[in-house]
Amino acid sequence: MKKYISTLYELQLLDDQLDELQASLGDLPASINHIKEEIRFRQSGIEERQQEIQDIKVRIEKNKEEAEKLKETINKSQKERFSVRSNKVYDALSKQIDHAEDTIKKMVLENEHLETKSVNLAEDIELMQPEIKDMQKELAEKEAELAEIQKASEKERKKLEDRRATVEAQIKKPDLNVYLRVRKARGGKAVASIKRESCSGCHSVIRPNNLLEIRKEDKIHTCEYCGRILISDRITEEVEKEFAI
Repeated sequence: MKKYISTLYELQLLDDQLDELQASLGDLPASINHIKEEIRFRQSGIEERQQEIQDIKVRIEKNKEEAEKLKETINKSQKERFSVRSNKVYDALSKQIDHAEDTIKKMVLENEHLETKSVNLAEDIELMQPEIKDMQKELAEKEAELAEIQKASEKERKKLEDRRATVEAQIKKPDLNVYLRVRKARGGKAVASIKRESCSGCHSVIRPNNLLEIRKEDKIHTCEYCGRILISDRITEEVEKEFAI
């Protein structure tokens, strides 16, 4: 059982080293993801504006076609109005002409508004395109920097990952699940040693009878306060000595 508990601590040490390699990348991964999101956001904005400009063109053409039809209706009604003898028919044609003229005016105003909007959208696109180019340049620079850093530690990372996979395979699934859950919840530290009769993770004092049980090294114990897996001083020293840490 002692060897099994040692394996859990070995896994923690390997994860610590992998975390250090990840930390050496600094904020580059997060920065790269942020730039990608900004590029996607602007590209989406350009596509939406381009589609809106296209929709505006269609609407303007439709208004023009409708206006031409209404003009034809006006001309026809005006001719008919001169030949009618009934006041009722004359008034009806006059109302039809007035309505058509009002509709044309509204369409003209709408088209003017749409054309202004289209110009503004096009200007937005012109402003966003250079921004995207600048971001793409910055993205390429940061990705190159990240690749260089990763290349420098590639062999070490591969070695640690391979060793970690071997160690993880030796741990029972329920125990591994506990380890992974606590590691996620406790800032990467799932296994804690005993320092001055306290948990090195949360610094809570361990009760004397629990200390004795932990030092027997015959089963897995967890901190009753933070949930970390607790290991004896001896296991800590032996595993760290083996790792030359």
